[in-house]
Amino acid sequence: MTAQAGGDYQLLDSGNMRKLERIGPYLLVRPSLQAVWQPRLIDSDWQRADGVYERGATEDGGRWTFHRKVNREFDVLYGDLQFHIKLTNFGHMGLFAEQLDNWNWMRDVIRARMKRTNDRNLYVLNLFGYTGGSTLACSQAGAHCVHVDAAKGVVDWARKNAELSGLQERPIRWIVDDAVKFVKREERRGHTYQAIILDPPSFGRGPKGEVFKIEDDLVPLLQACRSLLADDALFVLYSCHTPGFTPITMRNQLDIVVGGKRGAIESGEMTVPEQQPDPARARLLPSGVYARWLAAS
Repeated sequence: MTAQAGGDYQLLDSGNMRKLERIGPYLLVRPSLQAVWQPRLIDSDWQRADGVYERGATEDGGRWTFHRKVNREFDVLYGDLQFHIKLTNFGHMGLFAEQLDNWNWMRDVIRARMKRTNDRNLYVLNLFGYTGGSTLACSQAGAHCVHVDAAKGVVDWARKNAELSGLQERPIRWIVDDAVKFVKREERRGHTYQAIILDPPSFGRGPKGEVFKIEDDLVPLLQACRSLLADDALFVLYSCHTPGFTPITMRNQLDIVVGGKRGAIESGEMTVPEQQPDPARARLLPSGVYARWLAAS
């Protein structure tokens, strides 16, 4: 699955375990551990970068080296959404370009369901919602959304993105909570959703110090998510950036949620294409994996 370029983000080149990106007004270099090949651009093109991020040896992140004056916070347009970008000490910016195809897919299937049924009461649960790209894409399509993340700071960040995208008046519930605890409570309440999105981290902490380890907590979470799917469920989107998880792994895990339900699972790698004058020559940068289920119509 290839995320096509659009807006204020471009992947210009990759190689030597790095990537050269144009985002907003800046040219940036960041690590990309899967880019084990040679760059296509010459060294001088890479040396024009406004900023270079290097990973640190500890959990405290790495550091940016800026060669020109750079505002570490600015706004961009990507995938028909506005994002507030922050050049954080962990190298993240709040934009996940590889998710663009998933955003477009969700918009399409939500709009198709609403057109077919004339029912606008479609509820989407987004777990580990981070800066809100998936939430906002579903909201644009007309869905009611519940956005859950354990970090108040990133929930506030997602809300800002909603405001920038003109979606501040849309029915979106912003929840700061541990994803596992929230799903368990929703299960006890008997609440259901027509769609569930989750992009769990390899390791994370909840707002009260809860620990999420994907090897221990993913399967129970998926089992609980199964009970939250409404009888008229439309889709489940599961994506992940954990090393070693393959499309087959993801498909098998998603079957825990949707096994036996009418519909189809597709899975693959999320990628971002390098920008080339000839699109046929554009290399794809692997950037995680996904599996998604769509109910039979």
